[in-house]
Amino acid sequence: MPLASTILMVRPAAFGFNTETAGNNYFQTNPGTSKEELQQTALAEFDNMLQTLRNHSIHVIVIEDTKEPAKPDAVFPNNWLSTTPEGLVIVFPMYASNRRAEKRDDILEQLAKEFVVKDVQDWSEYEVEGRFLEGTGSMVIDHDEKMIFACISERTSMPLLEKFASTNHYQAIVFLATDKNGNPVYHTNVVMAMGEGFCVLCEEAIEEEWELIAVRQLLESTGHSIIPITREQMYAFAGNMLEVKNNNGENILVMSLAAFNSLRKEQKTMLEAYAKLLPVAVPTIEAVEGGSVRCMMAEIFLAKK
Repeated sequence: MPLASTILMVRPAAFGFNTETAGNNYFQTNPGTSKEELQQTALAEFDNMLQTLRNHSIHVIVIEDTKEPAKPDAVFPNNWLSTTPEGLVIVFPMYASNRRAEKRDDILEQLAKEFVVKDVQDWSEYEVEGRFLEGTGSMVIDHDEKMIFACISERTSMPLLEKFASTNHYQAIVFLATDKNGNPVYHTNVVMAMGEGFCVLCEEAIEEEWELIAVRQLLESTGHSIIPITREQMYAFAGNMLEVKNNNGENILVMSLAAFNSLRKEQKTMLEAYAKLLPVAVPTIEAVEGGSVRCMMAEIFLAKK
């Protein structure tokens, strides 16, 4: 399981509650506060997270969001952009029409200037067909084993997932994950977080026993020890972590403070066997837009020029 040593983050310019995404993201909460207040709070959380990452020698590329058009979810670039160790840059089709403006050519051009980009795949054309695949939100990818784990939702088209996997020579493992009310969980990276030698997995969310058995067997067969979390911990975004490698070669597991606080002592001990735990407080971003720190980081696997 390769770990990124560079991540890309987008500093928000118009953060706010997105009604278009709230239709199937049941982790979102409308705070009823002004857009200006939300923007300032989210900006403070972003800047604190950025500084915390840099204090731990994690290389971060920061992109400034543009104010127009307003993009309330711009802070989550991993949904439209991903890269691979083979040198691919991939752009994905987005469910919410007002999120499609997040896709910016200038960001792609900046990556091409700084890194070796062998090819760019843009899957955006499938938006007009109502087929969506929201990057490493929809897919938890093991690049070494060429496996994609994905849970069924309106954000993740199964035919498009299969086409994407086939095109890039990956195997797709599909399952249904539900929240406490029986609704499909909108993104796979809320249910599971895969690291080097481990996988945090909300087993309670996978109710079909045969699907859970299949997911567990595949993870274990590829050398991943499973660290189960509960649905309650999933709501605290304990499944929305990302392991990265810092400039000193250390493995760092980035998670929100809410996720960290939800973990039991023995779970933390298990995780600490693999990486240093780095909690960051992003309560407003989590509550208002229903995503956490993993969603805020797009991994850059590309080789530097």
